[in-house]
Amino acid sequence: MADPALHLLRPEYLDQGGLKVTNPADGREVTTIRRYNRAELVEIVERADAARHEWGARTAKERSDVLRAWYDLMCEHAEALAMLMTLESGKPLDEARGEVKYGAAFIEWFSEEARRAYGEVIPTHASGKRIITLRQPVGTCAAITPWNFPLAMITRKAGPALAAGCSIVVKPAELTPLSALALENLAHQAGVPHDLFRVAPAVRSSEAGDVFCTHPLVRKISFTGSTQVGKLIMAQAAGQVKRLSLELGGNAPFIIFDDADIDRAVEGAMASRFRNAGQTCVCANRFLVQTGVHDAFVERLNARVEALRVGDGINHPSGMGPLISDKDASRVADLVKQAEIQGASKAGTAPDVPEQGAFHPPVVLTGVTTDMAIAHEEIFGPVAPVIRFTHESEAMQIANDTPFGLAAYVYTADFARQWRFMEGLEYGMVGVNDGLISTEVAPFGGVKESGFGREGSSHGLSEYMNIKYCLIGGL
Repeated sequence: MADPALHLLRPEYLDQGGLKVTNPADGREVTTIRRYNRAELVEIVERADAARHEWGARTAKERSDVLRAWYDLMCEHAEALAMLMTLESGKPLDEARGEVKYGAAFIEWFSEEARRAYGEVIPTHASGKRIITLRQPVGTCAAITPWNFPLAMITRKAGPALAAGCSIVVKPAELTPLSALALENLAHQAGVPHDLFRVAPAVRSSEAGDVFCTHPLVRKISFTGSTQVGKLIMAQAAGQVKRLSLELGGNAPFIIFDDADIDRAVEGAMASRFRNAGQTCVCANRFLVQTGVHDAFVERLNARVEALRVGDGINHPSGMGPLISDKDASRVADLVKQAEIQGASKAGTAPDVPEQGAFHPPVVLTGVTTDMAIAHEEIFGPVAPVIRFTHESEAMQIANDTPFGLAAYVYTADFARQWRFMEGLEYGMVGVNDGLISTEVAPFGGVKESGFGREGSSHGLSEYMNIKYCLIGGL
């Protein structure tokens, strides 16, 4: 293994005839890994179900201590995890380091939440009877995770599952399985039983989804990905009425009013739109800017965009990296070209990008209108479309005119307006005067076609537990 970061992968993970993992910055092969067929996936699920009973019988403190040891190992190997992530996803090394820290925070948080899975004593309805509730693990869980946050999307699912006393099998994205396998290795080193938590790259993604949706031992599925695939999983899992958590597509509005702090809005825009080259589900997808500050905002945002350094994530650790594939870069280019044909224009000169690799230059588009495709599709690339508006009611109408409802952002100094938009925006999460909303202590998730269920916070633990009502009579 040429790269030192690959030492986190156990030899049995590797298979020269398996799945080829490449660096999207230059197309170089990083390594190849083993993939599992349907029969092997079924066996992994059945072993996980057998392992969960002993794990669920452990005390909350015992499970908490194991998770804490896993967190400590993630911190100890943080640099190698970040390097591995950059190699497989292309994201800048500084961003990868941030994701490792963010992902580890979920393990730390749920190691603590494991001790707080409280039941209730409910005032009785009749003398001689008492009512209590117990919170118990759902059972064996399955997770399907995306490539854009290959480590954190696993920890915020596996952390609460294990804290609750469940087992969990994860099918990672085909493009970014290395972070997931390294994470599994560290979990096992920390004392998580081998069969209890497995990462299983599949020969075919559809095959893994079919096993998870139809195997009777899988009690819950957590999926992060496209709305289209989420709907398929929801339909297929309905046959056994499985518990679901779905975090799907978004079309986040980023609304800036005349009274906003423009410098703060620009900082939030850079963090929200251009982090991970725009490949995040909560990215600002549309910038709605009030007429009075439109030109000033565009000028300042474009100046920051033109100063971005674009290149591979290792040599440009604080810059902007590639998209995940050439296909994705071409799709984003087509969206920009179509918008320009319809009347949008680039605000300035885009930074140079390497000729080799899946790069797309960061760009600010002005003159965007609500009838353009770029105003409705999830871009998943480093493009900031700016839509001008005049009145508050207009901004609310444009922001809510979408089937999606994951994240939204609003910048205003008016306290009453802040409340109107926090309450009126039809989204699961709203950032007010801030462009970074993700944290392990808050519930992450959407509404409408962006899905349901929450990850992080105490609500994240509840997603992996059943409430059992018990009545005691004859007292």
